[in-house]
Amino acid sequence: MTNVLVTGGAGYIGSHACKALKAAGFTPVTYDNLVTGWQDAVKFGPFEQGDLMDRARLDEVFRKYEPAAVMHFAALSQVGEAMAKPGMYWRNNVCGSLTLIEAAVAAGCLDFVFSSTCATYGEHDNVVLDESTPQEPLNAYGASKRAVEDILRDFGAAYGLRHVIFRYFNVAGGDPEGEIGEHHRPETHLIPVMLEAVDGQRPALTVNGTDYDTPDGTCIRDYVHVCDLVDAHVLGLKWLKDGKGSRVFNLGTGKGFSVREVITAAGTVTNAEVPSSDGPRRAGDATKLVSGSVRAQEELGWVAHRSTMPQMIADAWRWHRNGHYEK
Repeated sequence: MTNVLVTGGAGYIGSHACKALKAAGFTPVTYDNLVTGWQDAVKFGPFEQGDLMDRARLDEVFRKYEPAAVMHFAALSQVGEAMAKPGMYWRNNVCGSLTLIEAAVAAGCLDFVFSSTCATYGEHDNVVLDESTPQEPLNAYGASKRAVEDILRDFGAAYGLRHVIFRYFNVAGGDPEGEIGEHHRPETHLIPVMLEAVDGQRPALTVNGTDYDTPDGTCIRDYVHVCDLVDAHVLGLKWLKDGKGSRVFNLGTGKGFSVREVITAAGTVTNAEVPSSDGPRRAGDATKLVSGSVRAQEELGWVAHRSTMPQMIADAWRWHRNGHYEK
């Protein structure tokens, strides 16, 4: 079994990636500081607790497992927080990633799959983003991810580090088998917040901004099912193992849903009213962000077959009712 080091493997997307890696014949080694992750989510391979800024700890883990590749998810990712605390985002996302990349190169681990974001593009209304869209991030989250992309490019030129970069927007849904799911404390993502409101676990959902230039006044986002997303990451790893060059791929459905459309879909799936109230815009939020994935479909053979809004909400609702983590 080939070891793959998965940073952030105790988090939402990282834990689903670990399950997909195991199913594909790899051994995922989770490296996580558990600041936002959950040890209970580590079910598919070894766990090593540590911080990205701890070079000695990273070197120890690389020596112990001799991973053939790195799959890097660990990052801070809240837009509002990034606007208020940009230094924290630059320090954690950029300095932490640089330390990880340097450790990987020193260990001779030269295949690297990076979880980036379409937030690197900024606001490009009424277009479907592709990999050639200019990168003009609106906040420290998108800017920090773009900086890591630049680091990977430079380390590729200097040391032969091969990398696949994935840019995507909102991730939703959960493991259909219910072993793992989305569990943040506090929760900030629209779909789980909405489900908590339906279940009476929180007050009414606040719709952040109702005066955007969209048909119903609420901002529009592209959503991808977490299982489709991590399937793409495994395909990206195989792309590198097949000796293909470094590449950037967008992952999206090419269509978006407004906040009000998501609320309506959740009401249909849960057969309950979603309590909501209108609030002001959040700083740093774009009006409409939608990504295409033609390159991923044509070159990786990726298909987002689970990424319908009813499916994503249904899988999230199943986890919400039955799943939880203790630690």
